[in-house]
Amino acid sequence: MSAPDSPVPDDMERAVEATLFAAEAPMTAEQISRHLGDGEVRPALKALQAHYQGRGIQLVERGRHWHFETAPDLAHLLRREKEEVRRLSRAATEVLAIVAYHEPVSRAEIEAIRGVQTAKGTLDVLIEAGWVRTAGRREVPGRPVIYATTDAFLAHFGLSSRKELPGLDELRAAGLLEAVDDAMVEDALRPGISAETQEGDRPATEPGLNDDRLST
Repeated sequence: MSAPDSPVPDDMERAVEATLFAAEAPMTAEQISRHLGDGEVRPALKALQAHYQGRGIQLVERGRHWHFETAPDLAHLLRREKEEVRRLSRAATEVLAIVAYHEPVSRAEIEAIRGVQTAKGTLDVLIEAGWVRTAGRREVPGRPVIYATTDAFLAHFGLSSRKELPGLDELRAAGLLEAVDDAMVEDALRPGISAETQEGDRPATEPGLNDDRLST
């Protein structure tokens, strides 16, 4: 008895699949389209995503970039070395939450929400971890640097986009507010910080006066 016929992928699906397998970095749909002669690739991406669902590798979209990755439940099979455990200090956790929910945001705006000065080292730690990046300068007096999250941040926390960030009730139900001031998080999730009221970043505290390093 012959096996049921499997759907045969069309030429576009095969081309998109080959392109992503050979790519050195995740690609947007627009980049894939240009690579393939400006063809319509989104239906092919969705079809491939469904095809790989539940398999050893999956096609995922992170921050509008598509790539193949190992299924989460199989990651331990490919891990050759003990994974380094990184813990953020309370200050770094607060700053990361504020950047994620308010980006792009300046250090002065972060300080306005936290109610305390933020050492430059705190942001450096998040940048070195690959979760925060500089995103230009605010067009206000002083032109302060503004910060935003990265695709690596989305990938680490299993998010397709910032729209999937949990709300305050979800964070509290998951017990994730124990190390962070609850009132600060409420401010962080509340929109309305006005960039126009800021005159630029205030000086950070002197190096060595805080403990905003990743510990292993």
